[in-house]
Amino acid sequence: MNWDAIDWSSLERLRAAFLSGTAGVNDYWQSESDLASYDATFAQRIGWKWDYVLAELQRRGWTPPTGERLDWGCGSGVAGRAFLDFFPAEAGASVWLFDRSSVATQFAARRAREKYPNLRVNIGLSENPSVLLISHVLTELSPEQTEALANFAAQATTVLWVEPGTYEASLTLIAIRERLRGRFNVVAPCTHQARCGILSPENERHWCHHFAAPPAEIFQDGNWSRFANLTGIDLRDLPLSFLVLDKRPVPPMPAGATRVIGHPRIYKAYARLLGCDESGVRDCRLTQRALPGEFKRLKKGDGDPLQLWQRDGDEILNVAPLE
Repeated sequence: MNWDAIDWSSLERLRAAFLSGTAGVNDYWQSESDLASYDATFAQRIGWKWDYVLAELQRRGWTPPTGERLDWGCGSGVAGRAFLDFFPAEAGASVWLFDRSSVATQFAARRAREKYPNLRVNIGLSENPSVLLISHVLTELSPEQTEALANFAAQATTVLWVEPGTYEASLTLIAIRERLRGRFNVVAPCTHQARCGILSPENERHWCHHFAAPPAEIFQDGNWSRFANLTGIDLRDLPLSFLVLDKRPVPPMPAGATRVIGHPRIYKAYARLLGCDESGVRDCRLTQRALPGEFKRLKKGDGDPLQLWQRDGDEILNVAPLE
């Protein structure tokens, strides 16, 4: 989209609705111009979060099942397009787009057909999708609607769910994980199938969140600077919470497989990392003296969120990438 065509007043109105918590009350899409402006800005940031999740799934060797894909609450359709970029649809496959707004589904369908001319695009609900994509909807749903959506998700073969990296969204996804893990295997972000360690009383202040990175070129782009100034958004970090579930078998992780939650906290001669593994969630220490190379990577912001740890209690003795 040409940045000169963006309706900045529309973006201000949408941002105000998102921040005030009123976005779930009424359909906020007033025109296709709203969606086009959103798709070029806010939706790009959501797409980069999906890229983070989908790249991790590829790293883990995960592939989707064949069959119908459903983008639930599709908005401009960015989640479905991101998914298809990573996992192209097989010949004859179809994608379903569902949203309360007919303006949104029409826009998302048109964008999908333009990008994937051989794809069958349907508007509506697929009752038993092989792949269910859900993106940034929890802030617009009541508890009853969230419960209904979790029940619907239980009918899918795989569920990929991405939300903002807030405390509230994280705890809601954790509750959904616990509710559904008897029917699904947990693929990500976890490295285990056990009860979520965040739920232990000592971890009440923590939440399961992660950070995607935007493309470096946006920091030299005056249009993105204008967007940041208008919205008050920090372009550097993209916090997210996510959950990937699959009814198919999931390969077991090796002993010591650990997920680093949030950002490491860097001090003069050591770092503290919140690590999650099958035994729970722990605040662990990595010293510069014991692991100088890893400490240097952490200081540069190059730490890997998926790792193999050897530790003695809360002291990290060795770190290796989780292959």
